[in-house]
Amino acid sequence: MADEHDSDRTEDPTHKRLDEAHERGDVVKSQEVSTWFVIGGGALMLAAFSGSMSGGLTTTFRGFIANSHQIPVDGRGLIALTARIEREVLAAVALPFAVLVVAALAGNLIQHWLVWSTDPIKLKFSKISPLAGLKRLFSAQALANFAKGLVKLAVIGSVMVALLWPQRHRLEGLVQTDILGTLLITRALSLDVLAAVVAVLFLVAAADYMFQYRQWFQRQKMSLREMKDEFKQTEGEPIVKGKIRQLRQARARRRMMAAVPKASVIITNPTHYAIALQYDRGMEAPVRVARGVDALALKIRDVAGEHSIPIVENPPLACALHAAVEVDQEIPAEHYKAVAEIIGYVMKLRRTAGRAQP
Repeated sequence: MADEHDSDRTEDPTHKRLDEAHERGDVVKSQEVSTWFVIGGGALMLAAFSGSMSGGLTTTFRGFIANSHQIPVDGRGLIALTARIEREVLAAVALPFAVLVVAALAGNLIQHWLVWSTDPIKLKFSKISPLAGLKRLFSAQALANFAKGLVKLAVIGSVMVALLWPQRHRLEGLVQTDILGTLLITRALSLDVLAAVVAVLFLVAAADYMFQYRQWFQRQKMSLREMKDEFKQTEGEPIVKGKIRQLRQARARRRMMAAVPKASVIITNPTHYAIALQYDRGMEAPVRVARGVDALALKIRDVAGEHSIPIVENPPLACALHAAVEVDQEIPAEHYKAVAEIIGYVMKLRRTAGRAQP
């Protein structure tokens, strides 16, 4: 069943899926990259600090040996001597040790940023299940690690043989060489071997990272059903969204129709558009309180007729105001003149009607 479920995952993961994996602590991790950084840091430390480190320790211990007859070995003297040796050793190895720590951190940070997650340490049945353990033991990851180990042993062994075999006569003569000469030869050969090992492990680390990324990306792939479920969670059910949109539109229409009786004039494009404008003394500019097209425009006209609101036909102005002005917004300045003429005409009609009444 698990294989069938995995075979359904044919779609590339979404950003949300990748973010969730990162939060769970499921990130791309190649141990070979970390190992390469540590070994590279060790090679750098040996090349840069071995001389100063050995020189400092040599001077310290040479002084101890030369003045050994003057060093007190009673209780307090022995404690002081031990503390001094510890300080000297720590001072000599502090910087190289810091280089190794930085290299170890860089080996992880270059693959991914710090992840704070408790998910990997949670108790899960799959972690203690013998069957799950056997599956992991014979998984593609385990086989890849086994093959990778054999390749590393073969390649690094071959490189070391190729470097040291031409030096075999020189190595045989070390038994007759003084200590200083032995140390210098050993240091030079060690640097050559480390440089070759670092070069080989770089290729191994690059290949392993690509393999680990591919395995991780395959784990994050999604089935079509998972993508649909995620879309529903993030975007909502299309039917529900449609219902919500309809409810919002219905509320907006009711609000507009409630504002129509407050309008001063309705400007229409006889059958298609209806724009309700409100203007009272003291307002800087007329405000559009409602607009409608076709059926809604007809309803606005009906409400205007019920409340004796003047209706003025002006197709160009109706179309322009419908496209340029939102509800409850003032009309643009370029329409002031045309609207002012209509408002003036409506106010004149009202004054005339008022005088005509007994």
